[in-house]
Amino acid sequence: MKKITSLLFVLLFSATAFSQKLPGIDKSPMDMSYYPNDFAHDRKFAPEKIGDLPAIARVIYSRPAKKDREVFGGMVKFGNVWRMGANEAAEIKFYRNVPIQGKKVKAGTYALYAIPNADEWTIILSTDLDQWGTYSYTEDKDVLRVNVPVKQTDEMVENFTIQFVKSTDNEAVMRILWDRTLIEVPIKF
Repeated sequence: MKKITSLLFVLLFSATAFSQKLPGIDKSPMDMSYYPNDFAHDRKFAPEKIGDLPAIARVIYSRPAKKDREVFGGMVKFGNVWRMGANEAAEIKFYRNVPIQGKKVKAGTYALYAIPNADEWTIILSTDLDQWGTYSYTEDKDVLRVNVPVKQTDEMVENFTIQFVKSTDNEAVMRILWDRTLIEVPIKF
């Protein structure tokens, strides 16, 4: 009798656990970008393409969609700290020390924020990781602030995008694109 009762309890508990609905697909799915571009893919499937070249930077972020909305100056308010995407604040990892606009950034992982304005953005690296949005953001945890000009793209970019593009032998540009806005942050390696 004790075994039957235990079995019924396990079956009832299991049925209850499996009857829970799985969450739907995130409206702003996560993405990841490496420098060198496709580092993780090439390391596994085409190591001859990169040899011993290590990863230098990686960014993890969520990709909200424009959906016919006004993005900058509308959804994303000018002059306010923004998490660079949706959901959790974007995170950038440097695998080695790098200079950004002449300012040294130590190897490590940082939250990536911005203060967008119509003509110029302030890009922020913060030690305050694992934050949803900017609700607990505090300036005292900033390790870097640099200003970069706003550029316009010819084509509309529907989903927020961050990517790295090689510009010279020892420099790359972290591109931030959404709607018709383009921000380029030069990073020396």
